[in-house]
Amino acid sequence: MTWDDGSPYLQELATGVYAYVQPAGGWMVNNCGVITDAARDAVLVDTTSTEKRNRALLAEVAGIGARDPKVAVNTHHHPDHTYGNGFLPTTTTIVGHHLAREGVLRAGLAATKELPADYGRLVVRPPDVTFSERLTLHMEGFPVELITMGPAHSTNDVAVWLPEQKVLFAGDLAFSGGHPIFMEGSMLGFKAALGTMRDLAPEALVPGHGPACRSGEEVARVLGELEGYVDYISALAVESYAAGLTPLEAAQKAAQGDDPYRDWPEGERVVCNLHRAYVELTDYEPSVPLNIPSLWPEMVALHGGPIGTHA
Repeated sequence: MTWDDGSPYLQELATGVYAYVQPAGGWMVNNCGVITDAARDAVLVDTTSTEKRNRALLAEVAGIGARDPKVAVNTHHHPDHTYGNGFLPTTTTIVGHHLAREGVLRAGLAATKELPADYGRLVVRPPDVTFSERLTLHMEGFPVELITMGPAHSTNDVAVWLPEQKVLFAGDLAFSGGHPIFMEGSMLGFKAALGTMRDLAPEALVPGHGPACRSGEEVARVLGELEGYVDYISALAVESYAAGLTPLEAAQKAAQGDDPYRDWPEGERVVCNLHRAYVELTDYEPSVPLNIPSLWPEMVALHGGPIGTHA
């Protein structure tokens, strides 16, 4: 299976280390990961958004592990990465940032109303074990390092790093071939996280959405594209604010001009990113909270109609 086939697939990135890739990315369609050791114990990186998708994920995990996952890591609290927590066995310990636990409990199932889909019978389950900065999981023969890199995409971003295998599960600190979103975190923090990931020099990278990167050159290309994107949003924000444009007006004007990222999917996210950039680079005072529900109407306006999901 490949990205172009359109169906979820496992992709081995190092011995016993897999990306679980879900085309075609986008809203509520994320990537996950599975890490196994010589004893065939498994660590799961993120869950996904619907009952059907999570049951498919767990069936794949069962095929490569000897038993249920010991641990599942949530890279952040957003529902496409956590709604599947409730389908995990009670014996699986869920680990995440302490703000991820708070975010899962606070958000509940609200996203099912913003992005309608066949979610199935979801049960909210937050992380059982939380941390603030770093945590190391010790599998048989190698460590799995959980490194806080937020605020960036969110307030609680955690990258999962395998230093011996040189594989990085980035969660939504990286998007491959699509618009990232850092409205709920920090634009400056997002760029800093990209630099931190680059310094690790991964030979494989699993983004939160989009195809996995299977070489150092591919990783560098994707991280470089995202750094260029942040620089574009930053420059656009400064210019547009000086011209007296609101973030929505600036995004609409850019969409009609020479936006170099016009071919990337989820272009409605530009307005969210401009809101965050305005806050961080100017004296702009937002009229609404910087979160997806508050800015959904502006995304719909920029998109030109209802925004869907393939979840």
